[in-house]
Amino acid sequence: MTPDRAASAPVGPDPLGPDPLARALHHGTRLIVLSPHLDDAVLSCGALLLRACRTAEVTVATFFTEAGPPPHTLSARRYLRQVGDGDAARLYAARRAEDIRVMNWLAADWRHLGLPEGLFRRRAATTPARRRLQRALPELGHVYPTYRLHLAAGRIADRDEAALSEATAAVARLAAQGPALFLAPLGVGGHADHLIVRQAAAAAAGRVVYYSDFPYNLAQPADAAFVRTHHLRPCEPVPTAQPKAALIRGYRSQVDALFPDGRIPEAPELYLHPAPAFTGRLIGGGVR
Repeated sequence: MTPDRAASAPVGPDPLGPDPLARALHHGTRLIVLSPHLDDAVLSCGALLLRACRTAEVTVATFFTEAGPPPHTLSARRYLRQVGDGDAARLYAARRAEDIRVMNWLAADWRHLGLPEGLFRRRAATTPARRRLQRALPELGHVYPTYRLHLAAGRIADRDEAALSEATAAVARLAAQGPALFLAPLGVGGHADHLIVRQAAAAAAGRVVYYSDFPYNLAQPADAAFVRTHHLRPCEPVPTAQPKAALIRGYRSQVDALFPDGRIPEAPELYLHPAPAFTGRLIGGGVR
């Protein structure tokens, strides 16, 4: 074929299609996984991480990596009893160490961003009387007084603007470091920490693929309004991999509470991406 004819020959369809995750895995594009907590990236994306870390630069940025001092709410105390450690500071030090070991085994870069987890985020006490009242009844001093009715209620509290602002700034700093595909939580289950990271990614990350939050997605659907507003469609499913369960078990302080019967369900990892016409920068998080 002559050069002129080659130049005018029709170009066939991209065999990878519009799926940005498939393209990133094929080309070894840098991936930045935004993890609300110290186990979420592996829970939801462990099989993908096992694959991607072999061929690409992968960073896992975890946002809510700290507890807070007592007195704790009843929900926080119940969580501490559930995982078998009444000292929140000691527990979170152990959780960070677990995460570092798993990330090092994967050969993934890791960032612990140092924000307090939702169970421990406090409201400002404006007067001495208010401080005394909050010490006596800790629920009055916390942004999310209870887990079920507040933290897992499917919305970001009005008093949580500081956490959202810090998370958005952190994503913007990561995005400024160079081209990358971001993976952010879809927010299945409605946990406020997951919704904050989702909204921060939508506001600041640029190219984003959303992962379905495991194990919440075993029993709960995705936020249909967010999927519709952001014109999300499925990526190619990532089948589970046997070593993923071993990765999850690396988070020893959490695994028994998450899976009380000792069995980690096998489920394909699900990812969604904006339709091609909407892959520009998305502003706003669509929190329901």
